[in-house]
Amino acid sequence: MDKDIFNALLKKAELSKKEFGEILGTTGGTISNWGNEDREIPYWVESWLILYIENLQCKKIIEAIKDSGVCTVIRNTSK
Repeated sequence: MDKDIFNALLKKAELSKKEFGEILGTTGGTISNWGNEDREIPYWVESWLILYIENLQCKKIIEAIKDSGVCTVIRNTSK
């Protein structure tokens, strides 16, 4: 994965490099160095970010369903 794709995935994940570093237990500076000259982006980062993004999207869908009241209507009619 190149640095442009990495940055795009971070943006889609709604994470700054600092926030991503905190999740991983490292610094934003370390994350910023990934993709520069001798600092390759670790192989697992792309799949990790994709799963994080998918999870974020699922949480948004769940919240939208809860906010819509659809679940309450379904529960009340199934009795």
